[in-house]
Amino acid sequence: MPLTRWLAEYAWLPDHAEPTPEVLIEVEDGRITAVAPLVGGGTPTAGVEVLRDATRLPGLTVPGLANAHSHAFHRALRGRTQGGRGDFWSWRDVMYDVAARLDPDSYLALARAAYAEMALAGITCVGEFHYLHHGPDGTPYADPNAMGAALIEAAAHAGIRLTLLDTCYLTATVDGAPLVGAQRRFGDGDALRWAERVSGIAPGNDHARVGAAIHSVRAVPAEQLATVAGWADRNGVPLHVHLSEQPAENDACRAVHGCTPTRLLADHGVLGPHTTAVHATHPTSADLALLGESRTGICLCPTTERDLADGIGPARRMAEAGSPLSLGSDSHAVIDLFEEARAVELDERLRTRRRGHFTPADLCTAATVAGHAALGWGDAGRLAVGDRADLVTVRLDSARTAGVPPVGAFHAATAADVRHVVVDGRTVVADGRHLTVDVPTELRDAIEAVTNR
Repeated sequence: MPLTRWLAEYAWLPDHAEPTPEVLIEVEDGRITAVAPLVGGGTPTAGVEVLRDATRLPGLTVPGLANAHSHAFHRALRGRTQGGRGDFWSWRDVMYDVAARLDPDSYLALARAAYAEMALAGITCVGEFHYLHHGPDGTPYADPNAMGAALIEAAAHAGIRLTLLDTCYLTATVDGAPLVGAQRRFGDGDALRWAERVSGIAPGNDHARVGAAIHSVRAVPAEQLATVAGWADRNGVPLHVHLSEQPAENDACRAVHGCTPTRLLADHGVLGPHTTAVHATHPTSADLALLGESRTGICLCPTTERDLADGIGPARRMAEAGSPLSLGSDSHAVIDLFEEARAVELDERLRTRRRGHFTPADLCTAATVAGHAALGWGDAGRLAVGDRADLVTVRLDSARTAGVPPVGAFHAATAADVRHVVVDGRTVVADGRHLTVDVPTELRDAIEAVTNR
């Protein structure tokens, strides 16, 4: 890829409390090779001549956003589950109905459109928590990783990077009830067979990597947790796990194992700096200490957590304990990392009735570099020399952002304000339009195909 130059009206540089005006960014072979703020308001450090070839980026340019927790097929549920009563468990029944209808072709179409919607929202990398492994009755496809391959291909079509968090899902309850109904397609029998299957995934492209996941303490028996964690450790890949999303999960774990889910994971070697706990909405003080002392990350998904009436997790206490915070869109009630980011602060205000828990820079970090790190892309998420060239430019002249100082973007902007997206040096979104995917049309068609509506 040839050398390209971008001139950002404002850019959020690493370790800066607020954006810097007039920053020249040079990119070659998909990497940032120079970051040069203008000096004295007039002359770029690299010389005036280089500006002639630079593409102007009006607005605020931030690093690529990282969606650290996604279930792509949940996109088909948007607007279909929000109107009535119920709880997480009743919502799950509707979700299982959609899960039962998917095959590799329909999953490719739905995920391609969902990932392209993410690109429009400034997301340059997604962590897909993937457990739709087999046919609807549990019979493996001829290619046992056909569904995962569909997700890898979908991300390539959408122009974003993917960490396929292949998920071990073996039982229906903490006490080991077997998988039934739509759940049958999730299971591999035991953790050793899961490891054998996932070891056969070959992404075959620089845009995708494979990670591991434990669905939850409901889904992996205690004596098999170490098998999954050990596979992730030996292969040097990230490990994710749903944790304490519901009080019922905590109660069941105490009844069967005599401890909280966090304690159970700690006792079986699951926690650590390469592990991310998703949600962690209902931890005890002792749980927070275990997570923080082990440097286990926390992925918060505020729009899903409030949509499902899960509750509000103690985000500030998590961060103070030592757990890095990242963000996910999870069930895709909305796909908007700006909304997820500001919700971390706003939900904490609701929980504590106090303001000012996270700075704008903290929210930017959670949406960018922390999310990429949680997904195993340690060379992304910063506008810094050597990092992957992911640039996301947000309008500062929309009805939402007009008159807002650049530092206020994470409190004012939405996904609709994203105008330009570059992923690994390639433009994927220009002037708010995805260059290769007709997102509204493909979403409509893919969702109708799996909902019969």
